[in-house]
Amino acid sequence: MESTGRAYGAAKAGEPFNAVEFIKRPKTILRVLSWLFAIIVFGCIVSEGYHMGKCVYNNDANACHYGVAIGILAFIGATVFFVSDLIFPSITSAEKRKKVVIADMAFSALWTFLYFVGFCYLTHAWNSWETKPEDHSFGAGNAKAAIAFSFFSILTWGCLTYFCISDYREGTLSAFAPTYNDPSLEQSSSPYSSFPGDSEIQGSYQDPPFSAKDPAPEYQPPTY
Repeated sequence: MESTGRAYGAAKAGEPFNAVEFIKRPKTILRVLSWLFAIIVFGCIVSEGYHMGKCVYNNDANACHYGVAIGILAFIGATVFFVSDLIFPSITSAEKRKKVVIADMAFSALWTFLYFVGFCYLTHAWNSWETKPEDHSFGAGNAKAAIAFSFFSILTWGCLTYFCISDYREGTLSAFAPTYNDPSLEQSSSPYSSFPGDSEIQGSYQDPPFSAKDPAPEYQPPTY
């Protein structure tokens, strides 16, 4: 197996940082989108999620609190892991890279699940509110936007989880890859070279005077 020159989804330490390639990475784009979606989710709820002290999601304060909480924490998490992506190529220890990838994978998977719960929760609360006769036009646009971008966040964090799993597998495989290739070993058909003069020794070898193939002579009793 040949070394790929990468470890846990990034170039090995010592290689120059390419800002253009970093920005074009799908993982970077997903990270930025997750960051923006988080701002939209908690921003919409904070700005017009409450009317006369009540949550616009069926007067369920827990729905508003949940949407704001997962949005703010997702914003913080996306920021932290974006910074970790920037410094990741400079990390020389494979063990430290492994811990960063595992933490990223766990956080992304958890927030994929939490946004799924939030999307279902907010959608159910909003639909329950719409069945009531009271006027609830205030904040309707923001409430629906929070629901929509909660759904979009499921996709972005889910894709980030997939990329983290791929990076973890790549790092696991590269840990067993050799760091150099010896052409002489590839040309050799056997792991051990023959002893010099082997054919000469075998040619000079003679059978013993008594071979196991010759039958033993019959016993002749002595005559007196």
